[in-house]
Amino acid sequence: MQSFDAIFQRAAERKGGAEAVEDLLPKPKSAAALRKLSDDRYLAGMTRCVFQAGFSWKVIEAKWPGFEAAFEGFNPGRCSLMSDDDLDRLVRDTRIIRHAKKILSVRDNAVLLCDLAREHGSAAKAFADWPAEDYVGLLELLKKRGSRLGGSTAQYFLRQIGKESFVLSKDVVAALTREGVVDKDPKSKRDLDAVQAAFNAWRAESGRSLSEISRVLALSVDS
Repeated sequence: MQSFDAIFQRAAERKGGAEAVEDLLPKPKSAAALRKLSDDRYLAGMTRCVFQAGFSWKVIEAKWPGFEAAFEGFNPGRCSLMSDDDLDRLVRDTRIIRHAKKILSVRDNAVLLCDLAREHGSAAKAFADWPAEDYVGLLELLKKRGSRLGGSTAQYFLRQIGKESFVLSKDVVAALTREGVVDKDPKSKRDLDAVQAAFNAWRAESGRSLSEISRVLALSVDS
C-alpha cells in the first residue's frame, strides 16, 4: 500500500496538478454543523438516496418539491406513524415516484431516526458523534436497522448530508485493489474492515478526511 502522498501525486499527474485536485475534493461538515441539522433533514436525505437508487437523479431532483409536500416535511415522528391508508394514498400521489416498497421505507427509516433520537438525544447527534474511524460500523447500523440503506445507498446518503465518509465507487474500489487493500469489490465484513483500516492509516498520515481521501483515490485511477 502506497503512502497517501504518493497516491495524491498520482492523482495530480492525471488531473492537471495539485491545485486542480484540491478543487475537486469534498469538504465534510463539522460535527457541530451536523448536530444543527434537524432530524427531518436526515429522513429527507435518506429518502432522496433511496429513491435515487435505480432512477435518474435528475428525475428525483425535479420532483423533490413534490416529495417534501407529500411527506409533509419529513418529520420523523409523524412519518413513523403513517397508517396503511396514508401509504395507499402516497402510492397514488403523482407528485412523487409511486414505488410502494420505497414509500414504505420512509416510515421504516423514520422509526430508525426516532429510535436514534431516544438513544442519543437526537438522530443528528448520533450521526455527528459517530467516529470516522468506525465508519463501516455506521454503514452496518444503517443496513441492519434501516430500510433499503444497504450497499452504496447509505454511503451516498452520508456523503450528501456532509458526514465524513468514503464512497466505494467503481474507481475507489479500483484504487483499493491496486493498493492491495482488497482483491474485489468489498462486501464482506473482513474486506470492509480492511478498507476501514487503510483509510484510517491514510487519514492518520495525511490529516485529511475520509471524504477527501476517497475522492483522491478515485482521481488516481486511469480513466
